[in-house]
Amino acid sequence: MRIAVLGSGGVGGYFGGRLAAAGADVSFIARGAHLDALRHDGLTIESPKGNAHVPKVNATSNPADIGPVDVVLFTVKLYDFEAATAMLPPLLGPDTAVVPCQNGVDAVAMLTRAIGPAHTAGGTCYVSALITAPGTIKHVAMDRLVFGEIDGRRSERMQALLAACEPAGFQAGLSTDINVDIWAKFARLSVLSGLTAITRGPLGAICDDPALFALLRDAVRETYAVARAKGVNLPESTVDDVAVQFRGLPPQTKASMLEDLERGKRLELPWLSGAVSRIGREVGVPTPIHTFIATVLGPRVNGT
Repeated sequence: MRIAVLGSGGVGGYFGGRLAAAGADVSFIARGAHLDALRHDGLTIESPKGNAHVPKVNATSNPADIGPVDVVLFTVKLYDFEAATAMLPPLLGPDTAVVPCQNGVDAVAMLTRAIGPAHTAGGTCYVSALITAPGTIKHVAMDRLVFGEIDGRRSERMQALLAACEPAGFQAGLSTDINVDIWAKFARLSVLSGLTAITRGPLGAICDDPALFALLRDAVRETYAVARAKGVNLPESTVDDVAVQFRGLPPQTKASMLEDLERGKRLELPWLSGAVSRIGREVGVPTPIHTFIATVLGPRVNGT
């Protein structure tokens, strides 16, 4: 299986790097100093699950150098999404699957509009990872990648991707209802991103404060209510499940939106708390906490 990673930052660099370290045929599309480091020094992963170094990496800024592949892991930030879709055509063969791993719940629809339903799969991931230096990915917590066809079929291409992931050392799952999985992730990340960003601190500080943890649970309830109003069958245990999961994560865990905020970079806010607020208005569900988060972080949405 030939795999291309379009967007080789924390998410794409981590999963693509683990795949490459396990022997998969992976090509990385990157830019700037990160691209130069990948070409000259390879890819380094620093992780509590064990470090890895891939000394020879196929990396380029031009997808035409790679050509058609079997799977594209599409891992750019949402604010770069539309521009990045213009880079996809050289990577598409007759049966290529593009797996979007963006935050939020809008990526599948956006990708379908850009390249059509035949090439569009669904995906979501749970990982805290970031570039700490060109060519180096620091993995902090979680490493689960979930993907599947939009119609729930266990297609050959998705089963082949699962087989490629199995020796890579991260958790991988083939979903038969990827829309539910995407919203289940959204119920977690919309809250984690928003609350760590407005408190300017890691998850542990929120979990240790009874008032903040109660606010966290209420924010999950808002996202859950929006999902149910949209017809997404999230389990009734979602709020409790998220609370238990968050208490089990390393206390230093930060959402990528807080990392971006600290670095003065653009924020994915319109697709996180902003999306909960927007979709809530569309389906008639009040979302006061997420609306507050979107409002107070709004002036920073384009970075400093």
